[in-house]
Amino acid sequence: MPYDKELVLETLIQIRDALVTIEKRCSFAKSADDFCDSEEGQEKLDSICMKLIAIGESLKNIDKQTDKKLLIQYPHIKWKEIKGIRDILSHHYFDLDAVVIFDICNDEIIQLLETIKQMINDIND
Repeated sequence: MPYDKELVLETLIQIRDALVTIEKRCSFAKSADDFCDSEEGQEKLDSICMKLIAIGESLKNIDKQTDKKLLIQYPHIKWKEIKGIRDILSHHYFDLDAVVIFDICNDEIIQLLETIKQMINDIND
């Protein structure tokens, strides 16, 4: 069954924008401690987590809307883990580990952002 490309495209654009915001908000941090050592750092950590929750939920929706046929076209991304971070952050927020979020920001966001941009381009072609 074909999917609503406009809806998926809109969602991907929202994900792209959220990833850009995450990049900006975590750029100050040189270590995970920078998120915990000040109120400003904690606020940035909280806002990054909210963006990660939104991204995870949006990817779950894309997977549902596309009958699980879009994300698998980009197998170099750990989609299951990205969608799963939403559940962890939403249901176990007080167990949040700043090191995990710092590592996500430094190790995963750039590749995910580039892939989302590619997906947007692919759908537009």
